[in-house]
Amino acid sequence: MAVAEAILQSHPNLFKIDFNLNKLVQKIELLNYVNPINIEAEKRNFFASKYNINPNFKYRKIDFNAHTLQQELFSQDIDSIKDEVSRNFFRDVIYDYSGLIQCIETIGKGQKFYYNVLKSFGTPTEKDVENARFILHFKDEEYDSEMFPVFSVAEAATYFDAFTKRYDFKFNIKLSTKISAAAMVQNNTQTLILKKNHRFSANQLKVLANHEIGVHMVTTFNGLSQPLKIFHNGFPNNVETQEGLAVFSEYMSGCLTLHRLKELAYRVMAADSLRKGFSFCDTFDLLHNQYKLNREEAYNISLRAHRGGGFTKDYMYLTGLKKVYDSFYAAENLDPLLAGKISIEDKHLVTKWKEEGLATANTYFNHAFKSNDNTNEKLDFILKNLK
Repeated sequence: MAVAEAILQSHPNLFKIDFNLNKLVQKIELLNYVNPINIEAEKRNFFASKYNINPNFKYRKIDFNAHTLQQELFSQDIDSIKDEVSRNFFRDVIYDYSGLIQCIETIGKGQKFYYNVLKSFGTPTEKDVENARFILHFKDEEYDSEMFPVFSVAEAATYFDAFTKRYDFKFNIKLSTKISAAAMVQNNTQTLILKKNHRFSANQLKVLANHEIGVHMVTTFNGLSQPLKIFHNGFPNNVETQEGLAVFSEYMSGCLTLHRLKELAYRVMAADSLRKGFSFCDTFDLLHNQYKLNREEAYNISLRAHRGGGFTKDYMYLTGLKKVYDSFYAAENLDPLLAGKISIEDKHLVTKWKEEGLATANTYFNHAFKSNDNTNEKLDFILKNLK
């Protein structure tokens, strides 16, 4: 996007550093590296072992020099940014990306990776675990026809293509056996990756459309249309807000279920099991034998928690949902959070930069946020009563 010459001239160092960082961080997309490349083979081996042998996951090789990248990050002349708020923000950006590089270069190295993840993502608090247990004590709802997995990945791609007609952005759809989720957005390449051979239910198609396209793709393309590249590359600690918005989009579109909310609660329990030193087998046993989760779901949630050597990110879906839910019902404007990969903590910066001409109005909006289609009173009771 062309930036007005006057704005460029009044903030030359800000744009220079933003431009330099954009060049440096193109390859720092953690999910590209942390998903094992042998998920299906290890699942077969794990089931054949009667759940007694921990999977031996393999990972993509890193295609950049982590040490050189760190040096280039910290060589940026942050002090040349005149505005103190923006200067402090970009200093945080550098520390945040440095942490992600450390995560990427230690993938598959056990505790080294886990400790780096703790620095970047944290771990569930006791309050988070209590919230998860509170959700899990509710009785399961009856399955209806919308919950049965009957749609192929080709039918899912057609559904997502039709859903995207309401927007005028274009993205790629790619199939893969090397992702742990049913679908994920690759921000840097504007690609929706679908899990090959996965069967989707009608509810899951709606969930994924509102989650992946309605939020992750909307914020990707909004970020690309902003003058500053950091909107697209991501503010520090944006994951919790991104996932909170995405699950809230499921809620507002009327497709969030108690089953899905419980899935997020199980993810908190799995992330917490890492803190207790649980192995993959231990986490699987907790979910499958103690919580009576079926083995496919128990495996997938355990995989998400143990990939890389211990990946805690998944507890943030629930904490992020609570923050966004409370913000919405406090009548706060969610639009600034959709301007790119933003964090709630830095929402004020979007407003400030707009006033200074450094940010523009959103190009795309989440259609589900326009009206609340949730009719499940139990979900509202639960979300209101989370601590």
